[in-house]
Amino acid sequence: MATTIINFRTEEKVKKEAQSIAEEMGLKLSDVLNVLLRNFTREKKITSDIREGEYTEYFKKSMAEAMEQVKNGDVVSFNNTEDALDYLHKIAEK
Repeated sequence: MATTIINFRTEEKVKKEAQSIAEEMGLKLSDVLNVLLRNFTREKKITSDIREGEYTEYFKKSMAEAMEQVKNGDVVSFNNTEDALDYLHKIAEK
């Protein structure tokens, strides 16, 4: 299996904490990052588990606004791309 190197910047504190946790689990930090990259490429989404109390004020405000939009019926969702495109075409025709 051919490998390559990825360089990216992160806070030193975050790197040290991540290395420490990985080591406690018997892993190298590169193992953890490879798992994250494989999940990202397979699922095509980013998942995160933010613990309560770690939310920023911006996040709290954004969530409150989003919940208000849902409550007011200002949010639409679709089960497939075709339905979404049909909806957008109807709006564009108005």
